[in-house]
Amino acid sequence: MNLRYAVAALVLAVSPVAAAPRDPPPFAPAALAIGSSWYPEQWPEERWETDLALMERAHLNVVRIGEFAWARMEPADGQFDFGWLDRAITAAAKHHIRVVLGTPTAAPPVWLTEAYPDTLRVNEDGSMEGHGERRQFSFASATYRRYAARIAGEMARRYGHNPNVVGWQIDNEIGVPSFDQEAKALWATWLAARYGTIDALNRRWTTQYWSQVYRRFDQVPLKSKGAQNPALILDFHRFVSAVWADYVGNQARAIRAAADPRQFLTTNSTAWNNNFDQYRVHRDLDIAAWDDYVPNGRPDWVANALHHDLVRGYKRRNFWVMEAQPGRVDWAPVNRALDPGQVRELAWQAVAHGGDAVLYWQWRSALNGQEQYHGTLVGPDGVPMPIYDEIARTAAEFAVAAPLLAGTSPRASVAMLYAQDSRWAVEQEKHSRGYDPVATMKDWYRALAVDGRTIDVLTTDADLSGYALVVAPLLNVLDRTTADRLAAYVRGGGHLVLGPRSGMKDGDDALWTQRQPGPLVDLLGATVENYYPIDERIGITGPSFAGTASIWAEVLKPTARDVDVLATYDTGPWLAGRPAIVSHRVGKGSITYVGAILDAGGQHALMQRLLVQARLSAPDPVPAAGVEVAERNGSRGRYVIVINHGETPAHLTLGRVTKIFGDMEGDVLSAHGVALLRRTRVRLRERPA
Repeated sequence: MNLRYAVAALVLAVSPVAAAPRDPPPFAPAALAIGSSWYPEQWPEERWETDLALMERAHLNVVRIGEFAWARMEPADGQFDFGWLDRAITAAAKHHIRVVLGTPTAAPPVWLTEAYPDTLRVNEDGSMEGHGERRQFSFASATYRRYAARIAGEMARRYGHNPNVVGWQIDNEIGVPSFDQEAKALWATWLAARYGTIDALNRRWTTQYWSQVYRRFDQVPLKSKGAQNPALILDFHRFVSAVWADYVGNQARAIRAAADPRQFLTTNSTAWNNNFDQYRVHRDLDIAAWDDYVPNGRPDWVANALHHDLVRGYKRRNFWVMEAQPGRVDWAPVNRALDPGQVRELAWQAVAHGGDAVLYWQWRSALNGQEQYHGTLVGPDGVPMPIYDEIARTAAEFAVAAPLLAGTSPRASVAMLYAQDSRWAVEQEKHSRGYDPVATMKDWYRALAVDGRTIDVLTTDADLSGYALVVAPLLNVLDRTTADRLAAYVRGGGHLVLGPRSGMKDGDDALWTQRQPGPLVDLLGATVENYYPIDERIGITGPSFAGTASIWAEVLKPTARDVDVLATYDTGPWLAGRPAIVSHRVGKGSITYVGAILDAGGQHALMQRLLVQARLSAPDPVPAAGVEVAERNGSRGRYVIVINHGETPAHLTLGRVTKIFGDMEGDVLSAHGVALLRRTRVRLRERPA
């Protein structure tokens, strides 16, 4: 039997209503949306019907349109042509496909940049970007912002009440800053607003060092790197975040002025985008979205899961994957395709971590342009590519799961803090070339995720009161307000774990006069006596603990009698016998400091001890190696998604669950298999025992 007909038969067998598409209410996407980016402006209109019929046959229910079509929408200054877009949205609706509209500001038309060359981005080396690429605009340009708001507003007035338009994506993969004169003027204005007086800036930046003293804010150079004052570099990143937030907000305001509030607003971020603070940029948007790519075609499922949880934390709600690869990309050193089954695995992983939509980039191969080799669902000849059937199967399963998973989301009792300021600060002054803040995040997350823990990844100003355990792998920059908030969490019965280099800097990236962890020294009852970058592995042992340290090691010195030394270094000229990990009970709570980058076994052993200390019971079930187990909970029930990322079948002990569909026979989940299960009797969430 042809696979696409087999998929349809599966849907009919499991859920008869899913076989006949039913449109959601006006402005609302399907509970689980799946689709692709579609570029009708690139193809003759007589081809549209064929493409949309192929989408419908694959059970796709959403497309993203327009994010690169400014030249088609506005072929000349103030002359708008939306007729083709009207027809494209109407044609999609006839096939039960809703639309996300992208504002086209990532790729300005040539008439705009030709008439206003000051809108072009200036790189840090002074070179100017030209036409023919994308993101060649200056995010600081008032002229560009005016034109961007105008096209966004015109689109919103036309489609803001179209029931087939479910939401808006502002721009596309923003992030590259500009160093033009307008940006420099904004920088001086931003500094003045932050510090009030130039004397305050000089004092807080310690500008007497190297005769850096400034007399006016416009004397402060706009720099992103180099042998500059660490405070200046950190503030550069904060400034860029503020400008990008305002850039996105500028278009959001133009859309909201004319659109139905039921249409969501978002922007699509990229993996570990370090150009700006994602939490800041997403603050005034409705949902978060990101583009999930595996350039080398060999996914690390734990690292990918971490980024899903990170994006969910931007808004503390479910998110969209706005771009995913249908097999391969075209911009990696080796553009290896994902193995059969892995596209489906990654789609279900997104759902397991709170994703409510997965859109593939892109639908059909572009005949020309810089991404003509990128993976697609349909080839340049209009015939489905091999991955089409796998995506069709996934979409059919989404249709079955949608009414069940509607209104559900992951729930966690463990939180991980992601401190963007600290990442910037450490990357500016690594002090050891192997010190990678993102890799450290992944190591800590992996030690929890492999056991099936649900983790919320949050910013440092989040409310932590609902979490039994909070881990902070990198809190290098720790201002007094954040320290007070963390101390209150611990005194209220929470369990806090700090990683190496924590509490070294204040909010201005200056060293605290107290040794680490700075304002949390008294709470910890210990200080960091000294830190040592290391170039070899050093053993660490303690009661019920054994592991090794690499890259970084700190010697801790207890200052309170009731501090527990959990582990000491085995060797090292400055390290042997000295404390590496300490913990201090504070009422019903505790604070633990980990002074080294640990190996995987040591990190896992430490986390197990800390989970017990926080009185968190083991997940049900504890998954087999290579198997991901995640849960989405809501008023309609509690659903478990199991994914075998391995090459061999896995035996699972799942307790009382009912199989809805998937690749399980008894308790065996096939290699690269996925199954959706419903719990019949378990705890609602991890709770203290």
